[in-house]
Amino acid sequence: MTTDTHTLHIEEILDLLPHRFPFLLVDRVLDFEEGKFLRAVKNVSFNEPFFQGHFPGKPIFPGVLILEAMAQATGILAFKSRGKLEPGELYYFAGIDEARFKRPVVPGDQMIMEVEFVKERRGLTRFTGVAKVDGEIVCTATMMCARSKPATPPAEPVVAKES
Repeated sequence: MTTDTHTLHIEEILDLLPHRFPFLLVDRVLDFEEGKFLRAVKNVSFNEPFFQGHFPGKPIFPGVLILEAMAQATGILAFKSRGKLEPGELYYFAGIDEARFKRPVVPGDQMIMEVEFVKERRGLTRFTGVAKVDGEIVCTATMMCARSKPATPPAEPVVAKES
């Protein structure tokens, strides 16, 4: 890691990611180095809407949302490394390999996501990620993202005119 700390606050994150409440899962970037790594935080609050049903009386942060939080961290790293997207363009989650969940994440936890750039090939970017709470690993995964091109608007339909 670099000794130079690069942080991003919520306003800068909102400028980079298209996600909004209740699906924005990165609260702050603690450090990053363009093209290499990013470390971010998600403060897990009992007020998260999914805790009403996951699970009543025993709230657990859903594993798929841990993966989504790491994927959002990779998106921030990609945007800071390669620039913002063009209008109509998105990064899509293209795959997950070797996802492992080690322990539950619960309200009050502060989840730290650490993601690293691995390689880019044929429009797919591969990252590794680890999520930790109190220094203890809660999830690891390898993720792939694909950058989409803006959709070409459909041509105007040809309408036959009555004579």
